[in-house]
Amino acid sequence: MKRSLLPLNALRAFDAAARHMSFKLAADDLSVTPAAISQQIRSLEEFLGIELFRRTNRSLVLTEAAQLSLMPLKEAFEKMEEAVDILTESKTSNVLKVSVSPSFASKWLVPRLASFYARRPDAIVKISATMHLTDFKAEDVDIAIRYGLGGYNGLYEEEILRETVFPVCAPGLLGAGDPAETACAILKHTLIHDDSTVEDDSVPTWAMWLKAAGVEMPDGMPALHFNNHALAIEAAVAGRGVALARSAIAEEDLKAGRLMKPFGEAVPINFAHYIVCPTEKLKNERVQEFIDWLRAETGKA
Repeated sequence: MKRSLLPLNALRAFDAAARHMSFKLAADDLSVTPAAISQQIRSLEEFLGIELFRRTNRSLVLTEAAQLSLMPLKEAFEKMEEAVDILTESKTSNVLKVSVSPSFASKWLVPRLASFYARRPDAIVKISATMHLTDFKAEDVDIAIRYGLGGYNGLYEEEILRETVFPVCAPGLLGAGDPAETACAILKHTLIHDDSTVEDDSVPTWAMWLKAAGVEMPDGMPALHFNNHALAIEAAVAGRGVALARSAIAEEDLKAGRLMKPFGEAVPINFAHYIVCPTEKLKNERVQEFIDWLRAETGKA
């Protein structure tokens, strides 16, 4: 049978009617009338020369031939939809959709995007800043950057950036002095807490860090709490207190002189930033270019 002769509308009506076992529900599914579905089924039966449904007073019953055709027909429509998606995507091949945590987006990714656009001036990067894990089957996302321990089953993953934690504050908030004096001086200021790190028990709390520095944290210390690491860093930049910063999130503010490190030592932590995407996305040129750029930016190239 020639492809040009395939009655695609009638086949679509049959597929919907067979899935719902109802002309009315099939009509609702395809946004047509039940009479239109009935007409399409009759025309398909005439075209094929076989009966597809046995009609009773209150229900429809598929014939044996119709039942056997359902799975190949379903797969055929899925393949056609996949082909249309590919053709549509080819028109907008410069669009890249990235899912990333809000803190990493605002403090690390966005400040560096100019260098990616220098590589790919025609690129359109669409950033979705969210903490939830991307469902690549249900969401229109090309690649995600996730902070965690890895182990994203069924997906390609690549560690690109591991972090350390250290105190930071606005320049001049703490006076000069040896580490012990500076650690004691911290107690004179508000301690800024990032509550979003509770899942990673390798991230030290203020009580843990101060104890390691030889200082006991007294009860009733002035405190600011945030559920977003970037907000905690912004509070430190604004001179609201001293924060325990993750290195990647604080890097740009340290370079720009908006923050300072009163201590040289940093504590390594278990969580890291990972590139995550379905394996088939690696065949996409724009995804591969973005991954190559991330590797260059993090020294992994």
